[in-house]
Amino acid sequence: MRPSTLSEAVDRVVAGEPLEKAFSEFLDTFYASAADTPEARFAILKDEPVMSGDAKLDALAAAVAEYLAKQNFLRVPAWIADQRRVLKEPWFTTPSDDPGMREWLVFSSPAEFRNHNIFTEDRPLRRKGGGSYRPPP
Repeated sequence: MRPSTLSEAVDRVVAGEPLEKAFSEFLDTFYASAADTPEARFAILKDEPVMSGDAKLDALAAAVAEYLAKQNFLRVPAWIADQRRVLKEPWFTTPSDDPGMREWLVFSSPAEFRNHNIFTEDRPLRRKGGGSYRPPP
């Protein structure tokens, strides 16, 4: 069964489920709810995930919630503003150390990810029909 909330997806990662599986299934849940009301979609994001102790996962959860909320014209959950969900060091979601690649990621990253010091591609949460989500390495 797919996670029904972002918080549940993070719980699954903390419990040992691979990030790619938990977040892909969460995104399927969220995107399948596109015909639902904005309140129903907001409910999928509103509960704050546990602080996992993994700074990247904690920041990623906030970036995902902020991005999905703004892309879908929803309220942004207040919990995303917790400064513990902003990485101290930049996270470039590519295995390449090439300065040009890093510069491209800084330029292309959505603001919602940059707000959490995560630098990734311009459409990081694409799913069916538009590519698939692959978590950063």
